[in-house]
Formats: sequence, C-alpha cells, structure tokens
Amino acid sequence: MCSADRPNERQRTNSGKALLLDVARRSIESGLRTGQPLAVDPDAFPPELGQLRATFVTLRRDGELRGCVGGLVACRPLVADVAHSAYGAAFRDSRFPALEARELDRIEIHISILGPLEPVSAPDEKALLAAIRPGIDGLVVRDGARQGTFLPAVWESLPEPAEFWRELKRKAGIPLDAWSSRWEIFRYTVESLP
Repeated sequence: MCSADRPNERQRTNSGKALLLDVARRSIESGLRTGQPLAVDPDAFPPELGQLRATFVTLRRDGELRGCVGGLVACRPLVADVAHSAYGAAFRDSRFPALEARELDRIEIHISILGPLEPVSAPDEKALLAAIRPGIDGLVVRDGARQGTFLPAVWESLPEPAEFWRELKRKAGIPLDAWSSRWEIFRYTVESLP
C-alpha cells in the first residue's frame, strides 16, 4: 500500500547521492538494452535508500527538457523509485519520443526526492498566491480526475506566483480563469540531486 507519510528524514551522504544518480543512469541503460527498468534490491543499499519515498527524475539534453516522470505518493523504497522514475522519464514521457542510445552521453539526470504533500487551504486565488513560497514549494492541483503538478524547479522559468499558478492550471486542464473551493491543492518540498 502506498503511503503519503515520510519516515524520519536522514541526511543523505555524498555516496548515497552518487548511488542514486548511478541507479538512475543504469536504469536508463537497462531500458535501452532490455526494454525494462533496472531491477534493484533495496537491501543491497544503505538503509536510508530503502525508505519509502516518492521521486521525480528529470532528464535534460543540452540544457533542454528531455523527459520528466515520477509520482507524488511514496509507494516504493527510494532506490527502487529512482530506478522506476528514471526509466519512465527516458521511455514513458508522452511529450517526447523514447530516448535513443545515441543521446545517452548528452543526458543530464536530476532527481527530486519529494517531501510529504501538505494541504493548502485558501478561500480564493489571492490567498493561495500569498500562501505558496516561490522557489521552495512544488504545487499540486486536483479537480476530480484532472490533476497537475509543478516541481519547485519550475519556479526558475515561472518566477511569479500568478504565472506559476496559471500555467499549473493549464497543465491540469483547468480553465485559467476558474476557482473552486472543491479543488484539492497541496504543496511539497524536494531534495534535489545533484
């Protein structure tokens, strides 16, 4: 069963970060060779990499987005989730064709380890914009089956809260001028690697 709760966070060492980045790259390489993500045994890694955590993996080629896939709810051990997300970013992001072997040397891998989702209660859009922290918060909006999220890294290209919120609604398929008290809105923070 998936859990939105995060175990006590432990500082990841440089070697733990390097292990996660290596697992992400090896999962993409596995996808190129076998069509499957890397199978990982969490017990073969340091204990902090076995905690249930949700991740997103973002791929960039020559500085441009090449894929980004992940989940909002912790369902797997961290190291396994990184392998799953990296494979998805390379081969299952519907915005891009599947990664080809010739691209691998030009790919930069960025891992976002998500903190827990925190509900944001706001009576109107003005209150919401005042509540979110630019450069810090990732945001999720849900309206029935429609959902969208932006990682905190998106603040780099959309630094104004109103613009960030508007583009998130666009991504979720919600009319840009709409507001509803029935929407579910959450914020979260991330630990970014590298």
